[in-house]
Amino acid sequence: MSRAKQAFGVYVHWPFCLSKCPYCDFNSHVRHAAIDETRFASAFAREIETTALRAPGREVTSIFLGGGTPSLMQPATVGAVLDAIGKHWTVASDVEVTLEANPTSVEATRFAGYRAAGVNRVSLGVQALDDASLKALGRMHSAREALDAVAIARRSFDRYSFDLIYARPDQTPAMWADELRLAIDEAAEHLSLYQLTIEEGTPFFGLHQAGKLKTPDEAVARALYDVTQETCDKLGLPAYEISNHARGGAECRHNLVYWRGEEYAGIGPGAHGRLDIDGIRHATATEKRPEAWLMRVETNGHGNVTDDLLNSEERADEFLLMGLRLAEGIDPERYSKLSGRPLDPKRIALLREEGAIIVDATGRLRVTSSGFPVLDAVVADLAA
Repeated sequence: MSRAKQAFGVYVHWPFCLSKCPYCDFNSHVRHAAIDETRFASAFAREIETTALRAPGREVTSIFLGGGTPSLMQPATVGAVLDAIGKHWTVASDVEVTLEANPTSVEATRFAGYRAAGVNRVSLGVQALDDASLKALGRMHSAREALDAVAIARRSFDRYSFDLIYARPDQTPAMWADELRLAIDEAAEHLSLYQLTIEEGTPFFGLHQAGKLKTPDEAVARALYDVTQETCDKLGLPAYEISNHARGGAECRHNLVYWRGEEYAGIGPGAHGRLDIDGIRHATATEKRPEAWLMRVETNGHGNVTDDLLNSEERADEFLLMGLRLAEGIDPERYSKLSGRPLDPKRIALLREEGAIIVDATGRLRVTSSGFPVLDAVVADLAA
């Protein structure tokens, strides 16, 4: 396969938010002074240029502006970033360009500006469709504002998606099924549905440890997961990845780059990348602190603090870990080529017997619906 025909993604991280959500452990920062967007746009362009010199000749098939809250950027800043990508790499004519947005930072005029700048898909951080849950999650919008934002997205873009968090405190399977049906009515083609996880270092972690925040027990969490799968399947948005649901053909192409083990450049504070340079896979990560990243880029042309060379075993393990999240599963032959050894047939036979995986007619290895809730154990077993 020629280089131009392979998927190549560019991830751009905008690290700023209006406020920090109590469950969030992403690289996001609140600044009360105005952000110097011109300076950041120049730094993004510089890091794109340096990265393109290391990984030339790629055709960009997807761009993802994530964060933080990228919809706090002026459309002109987004345009400058997209122009820089187009200047240093070839961009596919059908490129997917996604921008993450919060319902609190959505205005019709701004969305029209993003559309004019080249964005063709938005992903909205809705998180819940009832006000009590939104308040508990520390969100700054109401359910009504969230649905209004979805309507604005629908008017501005052919492709849009939104996120919801489930397994929230006091949530029952019946409540979640109702919320999910409303979400699917509004979502059109794509939904990202995440179980609430309590991450160390977040305010929710301290509350959880102190017994002040109770999440559903294992049995209820499993029932909520089952309701998610059943409702989405029935209403035409089956899971194509463990937390992502879409109508056929509406999958997020950028996220498929990650899960299929393709190459992507990571641009901006705290961004990760995977680049093939001279036949070796590099795992890159940039400085997380926005102002420190700026200074690094202005001095060195990039903000990299990590540039690890992955050996064949690490590449194969990563391919397994990411690829088995997908409903389409993995090609075991590709695993063998990456690792230099095949997957253990005895382990495959045992997991098939347990009903955790299947090997389909084309030879692809896929996790079953009963295997997905214990995916980590399945991956660990196969990788051992």
